[in-house]
Amino acid sequence: MAGQSQRLNVVPTVTMLAVVKNRLTGATRGHALLKKKSDALTVQFRQILKKIVSTKESMGTVMKSSAFALTEAKYVAGENIKHIVLENVQSASVRVRSRQENVAGVKLPKFEYFTEGEMTKNDLTGLARGGMQVQGCRVAYVKAIEVLVDLASLQTSFLTLDGAIKTTNRRVNALENVVKPRLENTVVYIKGELDELEREDFFRLKKVQGYKKREIDQKQKESAKKLNFINDVSPKKKSPNLLSGARKKDEDIIF
Repeated sequence: MAGQSQRLNVVPTVTMLAVVKNRLTGATRGHALLKKKSDALTVQFRQILKKIVSTKESMGTVMKSSAFALTEAKYVAGENIKHIVLENVQSASVRVRSRQENVAGVKLPKFEYFTEGEMTKNDLTGLARGGMQVQGCRVAYVKAIEVLVDLASLQTSFLTLDGAIKTTNRRVNALENVVKPRLENTVVYIKGELDELEREDFFRLKKVQGYKKREIDQKQKESAKKLNFINDVSPKKKSPNLLSGARKKDEDIIF
């Protein structure tokens, strides 16, 4: 029988057995669902990890080309091109918005970039000289922003999935190693106690039946003894036979 620490402290009754069995069924289903959830999150986690590796590899090339484009623009248009661009910019043309993606019950943040407004003033920047290099630099940095936004989205999802997988695995291990064995031991304990009670009741009934049978036998023996005693004390008198009496000679009669 399991120890007290490995089972629930319950009263061994039929009702409690049904309750514990229902809890065990729920724990089994929950363990299966959490196991499937953990597998799904692990698959998504590995896919995001591969995307992060490929995005970081491409980020080096993109940042290198954008820095080289900025150097070309400064060389052709001069060092003052930076101040000219800052004066023409009033609001950000490339913006980032966030949304949530549901993966096996876990909400993963996703970042997307979008272009807002027309860049008419920036198109005229570098009109005197270096206009092509300035536009190429702008395109290179827009591409760099795209890669950085994708990388930020992937890394945020990576961290969120990492925490969700750890939490799910802890729950799976708790159900598998603590909750389910404790409920199973409780079911075994209740069944053993109920069987013991049933054996005790059966033994008690057999004892009662044996006692009643002995009482009945004793009463029958006593009644039989009483009948024998009555028969011995007062024997039955035989009724006189008239024919046999007539055949006997009466001594008082002479002839």
